[in-house]
Amino acid sequence: MSITVKDVAKKAGVATSTVSRVINDHSSISEETKRKVRKVMDELGYVPNVAARNLGKQVSSTIGIILPPLDSRERLGNPFYLETIETINEEARNYQMSVAVASARDFETLLANVERMHRQKHVDGFILTYSDDKDPIITYLVDHEVPFVLIGQPYVHENEISYVDNDNQLLGKQATEYLIEKQHKKIFFATNTTHENLYFERFFGYQKAMMMAGLPTYQAVTFEEPKDFVDFEAILSEQHPTAFVVIDDLFAIRLMQLLTMYGYRVPEDISVISFNNSIFATLTHPYLTSIDIDVATLGKIATQQLMQHLAQKEAAGIRMVVPHKLIQRETVIAPQK
Repeated sequence: MSITVKDVAKKAGVATSTVSRVINDHSSISEETKRKVRKVMDELGYVPNVAARNLGKQVSSTIGIILPPLDSRERLGNPFYLETIETINEEARNYQMSVAVASARDFETLLANVERMHRQKHVDGFILTYSDDKDPIITYLVDHEVPFVLIGQPYVHENEISYVDNDNQLLGKQATEYLIEKQHKKIFFATNTTHENLYFERFFGYQKAMMMAGLPTYQAVTFEEPKDFVDFEAILSEQHPTAFVVIDDLFAIRLMQLLTMYGYRVPEDISVISFNNSIFATLTHPYLTSIDIDVATLGKIATQQLMQHLAQKEAAGIRMVVPHKLIQRETVIAPQK
């Protein structure tokens, strides 16, 4: 026999109307009552008829997660996006919401996917997991007044967009300062992207730390074309860097492989520090010194903010900053004389 609303109400000691309001996350029900009723629902194995509820409310009870164009092996393999999806999905369950992912290999196709999901009402709102200066999707979402939250800092419409982010400029500054504390002076910044906002913020932070320490700043070492990997050997032999601040863990691992291929040891010859504190940080030796950006909290707060928008309880233009933490491991030591 299937479990009904009446069964839940009886065991929880509340009215059936109260159970219905809990299912719909109605603001008139206290959080304590919601927790009690949801606990009984779990104990009894009761699953609300979401399809019927949504038909009456003209909603889908689904959050759309927009990934950046998966146009490179680094993007495809970056654990940040998988961790973010997992965190959003976990938090969405607390609101009886499902998730759907929008992905593509280029912006044109990605925009078409997002438009279709919006127009066909497959989702109630979106969480955008990146900030890119070439992205047409933010403009579409703003122009069509689609509820969404951004993980990252927007390039445009800053006063109209709610976003959750780390202080990426501070991250870049503190990563560089940590190398300076270890007596490094010839510190370079390495990246495989130059059109995402986090690159600009982290690179600005690197520059700020170097200037404040009275040290020369260097042009970012970029790896966006095949020839960049070949040119890297000349940079090493001519500039003699002693340390690198790298855009993220995944690319830091690749950079360390390049250094080894060109005959340099990490950290004995060159120190490396990066960001995210992802699973890659401890997959190979030496373990990577990295700044933990707390992906779980980024995804959780983004979901909570979107649910506030959907409930029309919060205005747009809200910025939430998630703290970070330096994780010291094995890839940073003082320069060897």
